[in-house]
Amino acid sequence: MNLGNSPSLAPQYMAMIPPDKLSEIQTKYLEDLGKLGKDPSALEFKDRRFMGEAWQNPWSKALVSTYLLNARYLNELVQAVQTDTKTRQRIEFATNQMIDALSPSNFLATNPEALETILKTQGQSIQKGILNLLGDLGKGKVSQTDESGFEVGKNLAQTEGAVVFRNSLFELIQYKPLTDQVYERPFLMVPPCINKYYILDLQPDNSVVRYMVSQGHTVFLVSWKNPDASMNRITWEDYVGTGVLEAIRVTQEISQQDKINILGFCVGGTLVSTALAVLAVRKQDPIESLTLLTTLLDFTDTGILDVFIDESLVNLREKSIGGAEGRYGLLSGLELANTFSFLRPNELVWNYVVDNYLKGNSPPPFDLLYWNGDSTNLPGPMYCWYLRHTYLQNDLAKPGKLKVCGEKIDLSKIKVPAYIYASRDDHIVPWHSGYQSTQILKGPIRFVMGASGHIAGVINPPHKKKRNYWTNSDLPKTADAWLKGAKEVPGSWWPDFTEWLAQYGGKQIPAPKNYGHGKYKKLVAAPGTYVKEKAQKV
Repeated sequence: MNLGNSPSLAPQYMAMIPPDKLSEIQTKYLEDLGKLGKDPSALEFKDRRFMGEAWQNPWSKALVSTYLLNARYLNELVQAVQTDTKTRQRIEFATNQMIDALSPSNFLATNPEALETILKTQGQSIQKGILNLLGDLGKGKVSQTDESGFEVGKNLAQTEGAVVFRNSLFELIQYKPLTDQVYERPFLMVPPCINKYYILDLQPDNSVVRYMVSQGHTVFLVSWKNPDASMNRITWEDYVGTGVLEAIRVTQEISQQDKINILGFCVGGTLVSTALAVLAVRKQDPIESLTLLTTLLDFTDTGILDVFIDESLVNLREKSIGGAEGRYGLLSGLELANTFSFLRPNELVWNYVVDNYLKGNSPPPFDLLYWNGDSTNLPGPMYCWYLRHTYLQNDLAKPGKLKVCGEKIDLSKIKVPAYIYASRDDHIVPWHSGYQSTQILKGPIRFVMGASGHIAGVINPPHKKKRNYWTNSDLPKTADAWLKGAKEVPGSWWPDFTEWLAQYGGKQIPAPKNYGHGKYKKLVAAPGTYVKEKAQKV
């Protein structure tokens, strides 16, 4: 969901620091700087980047202490700025990007660990680091994992199944049952079109798909096509109509069920909710239950992503790739991936700069980071519609404001039972914004908040016995009020979800022995063809 541009401080925004506050901050800074001049250990700073033994020499300690003091000083200045909220967010974002980039750990001459590595390897680390850098320059991104260690369909996306339908936007995968009996109503999963579906089917021990199949659900899953130049005029309506609505129809026909259960993840959840709002206007009722994972419906507060969005950016994108002046194009998946990485630069950028280039190491294989780097493009018109009508104008949350697939939609007309999940530390979909969906949808709702972030919070298999989650059957108006009354539960939220979903699965029936039904036959084995397509250069 990037946004494809760095945030800019437009000249119409006014920002200032009151003179008395500025004087107070400066005085305190000079006092602390004087203390450090006498004793580098006078002020206690803790930062995991500098905890290694090599950093404990006097020169490095003095350098690090001064850097961290300066970082604190700059952040105090930012917090003292008197301006509107969005301008402060932008100033804070730009300041922290600069602070993180200028860390002593990021430079060979000031990183004692990197210098020690040079001595230990007799200079080989420099050679390897240069080769790593040259390789990444060719790829246009900092390597986060050993990409040679994975192949989709071999050691990723391994759950057995078959593609049973394909159109210009997606392949529909049906998975083989793992139980003799299954719930009669199938379970359709719609992942985000911004990334590939196999985040839900990484490896057998952390696969959401495999877990749901093992719980007796007949799982269908949408695998979006990676857009190429021929798709540069595809719109949000196409993703709703030719995408989600068509997937619902085909799943109904194959399962021979009037109603199905459906899940949407991130942007997939926004697409699913839009589709259900269209169906509500048409008085069609094919959905028994709705599940939303880390999904925004109300875009009032989008967290750090808000710093990228304003009228000038959206207007520029509409004119360049959105068709506003007859120019159509694609948003580069590489651009998306790089922007997301810079939302957490120390963890997803500078950590690898130091390790790959300064120390000459190669990143280890990690399935989640491989998926993160397996980018997808986005059609310009679809992307621009999404930016304007959600992030910029929040039109989706306004009843009757938008017309999609020929219908004026109102999300409050969605009255099916819903399970809404949000992650506590999510920097892409802030959990309190995910909670706002409970105030929009009108069916019976269960809201659950899990620990960790946007992806790690979702991919939390029970057998690992990691993390925790919070539940509260009451749904007050505010997220903070919900949290005050919430109960903390150890472990994964997956069993809580499958217990909830079971009541909407219908009766148990013998598991199907074949893929598809009627005119819908097995086309190719899962994971299909679309998921293997690499993003074309834009």
